[in-house]
Amino acid sequence: MRQLFDRDTWVEIFQSIRKNKLRTFLTMLGVFIGIYIYIGLSGASKGLDNGFEREFETIARNSMFVFSQSTSKPYAGYKTGRRIQLKLQDVDVLRQQVPEIMAIAPRNVRGIFGSDPGVITRGLRSGNYSVFGDFPEFTEIATKKIYDGGRFINDADIEQERKVCVIGERTQKELFEEDEDPIGGYVAIEGVNFQVVGVHKFTSGSPFDNDSDIFIPFSTYRKLYNTGDDVAWFTIAAYDDADVIQAEQDIKATLRRIHKVDPTDEKAIGAFNLGEVFKKIFGFSSGLTFLSLIVGIATILAGVIGIGNILLISVKERTKELGVRRALGATPAEVRNQIIIEALVLTLLAGVIGIIFGAATLKAIDSFTAGGDFPYTNPTVPIPYVIGSLLLMVVLGILIGMIPAQRAVSIKPIDALREE
Repeated sequence: MRQLFDRDTWVEIFQSIRKNKLRTFLTMLGVFIGIYIYIGLSGASKGLDNGFEREFETIARNSMFVFSQSTSKPYAGYKTGRRIQLKLQDVDVLRQQVPEIMAIAPRNVRGIFGSDPGVITRGLRSGNYSVFGDFPEFTEIATKKIYDGGRFINDADIEQERKVCVIGERTQKELFEEDEDPIGGYVAIEGVNFQVVGVHKFTSGSPFDNDSDIFIPFSTYRKLYNTGDDVAWFTIAAYDDADVIQAEQDIKATLRRIHKVDPTDEKAIGAFNLGEVFKKIFGFSSGLTFLSLIVGIATILAGVIGIGNILLISVKERTKELGVRRALGATPAEVRNQIIIEALVLTLLAGVIGIIFGAATLKAIDSFTAGGDFPYTNPTVPIPYVIGSLLLMVVLGILIGMIPAQRAVSIKPIDALREE
């Protein structure tokens, strides 16, 4: 250990490096590339994780959207091509028969899926907007960020069929004056006055919502548009520990039984399973992280082996020098430590440079992708991973350095002094 802080030891190491600059550079290149690849791929996978978490931060990970379509098989006296209509009563049956369901929100809408938009007016201003009929449970699945002073639809709104609404940021800008507080104001939906109780912030990631949406109580919506108990689709979230793919299959099977659909008819009930998409995305990201670990370790190991080979050559070239040192009283431990320290220095130096270049590359990628539409942000490698990689290089550097070190110790002084 004392030799590690000896000035002569470090002078000799740097003299050896300066003497063979090209060889030293090529020796360190393998370790540099290995740690650079590891930092780059690990950071890239973390950037994907962060990007998708940001993109879908308002949506529950185990969520899905279930909707009705037309049958593709005849069943129970019904012909092929029958259009299935989801009903409000389906909610209670689904809750009873599919225990994986954490939250379920029936939804209706005007303005998407080919339906005419809602006509919204306020004084002389008017526009066409998407109007959603919703329950408060919707915010348990897809969070709505409401500006201070406002709120989303609540249970009392549903029970009393209140004429209240939550509007989007663009709706506010187009229907209200710039300095006017919309909370408490009124807009007319299809000629019926609704009081504004909230303005929601626009956040990307929701498959259906945007900054011009208007949300009203589901019970009020069905009276306004005479939809009765019809439901356009269900937004559903399963529990975090539930198998979201199995939950989707159970939900669709239950709906097929309710609406008398052939159990093998896969087209009658459709679904878009965000949980499954998330699972694939984060599975890919985890695979990329694992790949970076394997490739990085393999490349670092190859580089460290290269360092060992070069040091073996160096020991061969310095046979006479080592013999003189032994003859002058250098102990085998001092000679061994000298070679091991040299291997460790080359390994760590290459590793630290690789980490610095890897971090700089990730920073450049982050700057290049910032503000773009691609879901990618803040590609970083956790500090424990970086420290772990450095410790790995220390261990490998010591182990590989012991091979040329043992070779140097095995040289007899008398034989070394005879070496030409």
